Amino acid sequence: MRAVTVHDGVLEVAEVPLPEPGPGQVRLRVTRAGICGSDLHVRFEADASADVAAEVGYPDFMRRAHRVVMGHEFTGTVDAYGPGCRRRWKPGQPVVSLPLIRHGDEVHMLGLSEHAPGAYAEYVLVAEDATMPVPAGVDPDLAALTEPLAVAHHAVRRGAVAAGDAAVVIGCGPIGLAVILMLKASGVRRVVASDYSAGRRALARACGADLVVDPAAESPWDVLGDQRGLVRSATRLYGAGLDALHTLQKVPGVPWWSLIRLGERLGAGPRGAVVFECVGLPGVIEDIVTHAPFRSRVVVVGVCMRPDTFRPTMASNKELDLRFSFCYDPAEFRDTLRMIARGRINPRPLLTGVVGLGGVADAFDRLGKADHHAKILVDPASPVSQLPDQAHG
Repeated sequence: MRAVTVHDGVLEVAEVPLPEPGPGQVRLRVTRAGICGSDLHVRFEADASADVAAEVGYPDFMRRAHRVVMGHEFTGTVDAYGPGCRRRWKPGQPVVSLPLIRHGDEVHMLGLSEHAPGAYAEYVLVAEDATMPVPAGVDPDLAALTEPLAVAHHAVRRGAVAAGDAAVVIGCGPIGLAVILMLKASGVRRVVASDYSAGRRALARACGADLVVDPAAESPWDVLGDQRGLVRSATRLYGAGLDALHTLQKVPGVPWWSLIRLGERLGAGPRGAVVFECVGLPGVIEDIVTHAPFRSRVVVVGVCMRPDTFRPTMASNKELDLRFSFCYDPAEFRDTLRMIARGRINPRPLLTGVVGLGGVADAFDRLGKADHHAKILVDPASPVSQLPDQAHG
């Protein structure tokens, strides 16, 4: 079969053996595969990711010297079963799958290991247990977005965002746009999005962001305004405590400390924004720590491949919560597929191009420029080998 391999940073279409499903595995004919930002990173910086993966217990992450078929965001149709499968779906059934597969006792990451070829190919092997049917009527272009949207769904849940919270999304690449979609689907009423690219700012508006700013011209922190409870200085934070004491001690018959605790339970008092770092470049966390309101929750979704620094004393003084988000659980993956099928989210604005296998290298180059494109899909049956100069929605 035809597949796109990467070796030493070079992407090329090659003939590779048709994969034969093993125990508990299903072979899919790939319908669509998404190009992920992590694929762009590991194309040239796989060794750094592999070193970290080995430290956390996965020694088989791809390295630059390996020859790997990437692609871990995908949808396809059932083609063949391996031994021991329950054969839950007929051939031709559209499905999606978590990008994890077992070979014996070992678990491998599809598209990110030489032991588990991914979906930049005509066929891919998946685990039957990790596979889910695509509801009838769901466009393959949208079904292929289940995996990246599940990443965003998990990130929003990590942020524990309430409808009344101010949410700030820094970076409107594919994952930032997906976070915006999930925030609005969660009922968050005020989402501020920030990106230097005019094209990506337009996509952020299409995904439902309420306020979109160019940080070169306007600070995303300034446009938050004086939303109730947001605190931007230590004197205001301390002053709020003194003001509460002054007021509550006048209430007869009720201890002031009980009223303070009641106010906390009702959501009164100083609070911060919920900030999603979706850039993944050195210096961004420090910038957020410096400028975010006091008591903000910062969810780091962007994957920074290089060492970075921030000032812990600044984060301490402002009582910031710093959380990191990486993946999702199987229930979040299923929930995301259902949200797509039921129209709770409309991820179509993310889609800016479709190429065949021969166009993957060009698509990687276009995405690396980060101007017009957001999510480019691979259709192994398509003859398209080069994208137009302008993205289409």
